[in-house]
Amino acid sequence: MRYLGLDLGSKTLGLAISDRTNTIASVYDTLHFNDENYESLISPLKDIVLKEDITTLILGLPKNMNNTLGDRALITLDFKKMLEEKLDIEVLMEDERLTSVISNNVLISANVSRKKRKKKVDGMAAVIILQGYLDKIGDKNE
Repeated sequence: MRYLGLDLGSKTLGLAISDRTNTIASVYDTLHFNDENYESLISPLKDIVLKEDITTLILGLPKNMNNTLGDRALITLDFKKMLEEKLDIEVLMEDERLTSVISNNVLISANVSRKKRKKKVDGMAAVIILQGYLDKIGDKNE
C-alpha cells in the first residue's frame, strides 16, 4: 500500500510518492498537459498507479486563506471526481494552502536557481501535500 501525492496546476501535475512504510514522501515526477486538458493525465496516472502499487491518491485542495473555495479549488474537486471515476481509486483531499510558497522557500534555501526552481516547485509542493497527510496518519497510529 502506497500513496501518491498530487499538486494540480494549470499546466502541470506535480507527483510525490510515499516510501513503502508510508513515512516519507519524495518527488516522483511532474506531468505536463495543455491548458485544462486534465483528461490527458488519466493514462499516465493509471500507469503509475499500477506500476507503483498505489492504493490512494492525496490531492492538494487549494483553498483560499479564509477557508473558502475559489475557482482553482472547484476545478480540483472536478479533477478528483474524474480520477475516482476513471481510475477507480480513492482520492483524499489535503489542504495545500501555502505549499508553493513553502516549496519555493525550501528550494531558495537550498540555493536552487530561479530557472531550476520553476521546474522543481510542483514536485516539491506535491511532497509537502503528501508529507502532511503521512504525518497526520502517522500521528493517529502512535
